[in-house]
Amino acid sequence: MVVGDIARWTQVIVIGGGPGGYVAAIRAAQLGKEVTLVEKEDLGGVCLNRGCIPSKAIIHAADQKYKLQQSEVFGLKVTDASFEMNQMMDWKQSIVSKLTNGVNALLKSNKVNVVKGEARFIGKNKIEVMSEESRELFEFEYAIIATGSRPNEIPRFEFDGETVISSTEALQLTDVPNELVVMGGGYIGLELGTAYAKLGAKVTIIELQDQLLPGTDLELIQPVYKNLKKIDVDVFTGTKIKAHEKIGAQMKLVLDTSLGERSITADKLLVSVGRRPNSEQLGLEEIGVEVNEKGFIVTDQQCRTSQFSIFAIGDVATGPMLAHKASKEGIVAAEALSNKASEMDAFAMPAVIFTDPEIATVGLSPDAAKEKGFEITVGKSPFSANGRALSTQQAEGFVQIVVEKESDRVLGVQMVGPDASSLIGEAALAIELGAKAEDISLT
Repeated sequence: MVVGDIARWTQVIVIGGGPGGYVAAIRAAQLGKEVTLVEKEDLGGVCLNRGCIPSKAIIHAADQKYKLQQSEVFGLKVTDASFEMNQMMDWKQSIVSKLTNGVNALLKSNKVNVVKGEARFIGKNKIEVMSEESRELFEFEYAIIATGSRPNEIPRFEFDGETVISSTEALQLTDVPNELVVMGGGYIGLELGTAYAKLGAKVTIIELQDQLLPGTDLELIQPVYKNLKKIDVDVFTGTKIKAHEKIGAQMKLVLDTSLGERSITADKLLVSVGRRPNSEQLGLEEIGVEVNEKGFIVTDQQCRTSQFSIFAIGDVATGPMLAHKASKEGIVAAEALSNKASEMDAFAMPAVIFTDPEIATVGLSPDAAKEKGFEITVGKSPFSANGRALSTQQAEGFVQIVVEKESDRVLGVQMVGPDASSLIGEAALAIELGAKAEDISLT
């Protein structure tokens, strides 16, 4: 189908069907708006298809395999266990499919019109949607941009999908690499590197900065360093790749480390050096939507851009690249365009890194609290003093709580340890409700 210059009308157009876009579309529909959602690939976006969900599935499977290998301490000896990578990947994909089908069903039940294709603004209230089969035009009252982000690609290490891979390909491997080198010690590189080390790969992590997870409190990272060493992962911080050469199906890398040059080989080089917003091909300049120097769309507390009728949410907008942040922004944008008093309040927004052990934070760190002028008290409890942690052979790490001294109000919680991803929810609720440290201790 090819449509000429006749545009279809919709009250709200949402560009992108990820955890920000589909939530925004559903909320706007619930508020009585006629909504069209445009998605060029798969509903659920990166999170459901090529990010959060598949990575956590692989991390869980790797943890189960590793725990079996470490089970002799409990008296459990596994003498005949096999591992099928293809079967694990099929299981991972079944989870992804179940969730994406659920998103599709939710959109249908809320009467959201879903259009396949790539959108571009051709006016302040008009877009074109291009697909292989058609070109369609839409006029709208409001637009919500939720186009997400993609892995950063750097010169000399462009993705080829075979030897040099991004996180997308790392989540689709059908064999465990013998030697996996991870360029970048951020959360994506650490999560996937740890998982593949537990699945049997020899993993090396290279980070240009002086520590893994740059910007994270070093004390929170120490238990992670310890466990990386335990699973035989080599870590090089303050290191860059000086030279590289592809030899057959492998790559030879020369590292410039603080101790001199070091040569290593890789079956797969996972380049994981951050993500960049998908804002370039939308025609934003032509319609006057402000974009900062890094390509992120500038928004206010209601997720409005510099154009009053156009909103931006999720990874393409400023702020942390978190799926739950995108979903919340989607709700705020849908409510704001429906004239509801709604704005983004991210003070109690948790963040989790699925390393081993997990790291989770919410609210203010001690340093951030001091910078804001709070006089604080910091309490800390190690997992090594926790009976439950000891009984599950997971006693590394600690929980730290930051409290305003005068009011006893909880300002922030940081933790590294078993199930931190689950435990942080209780801390987020405490901060959101304005709980005092005494309230928690009495519970």
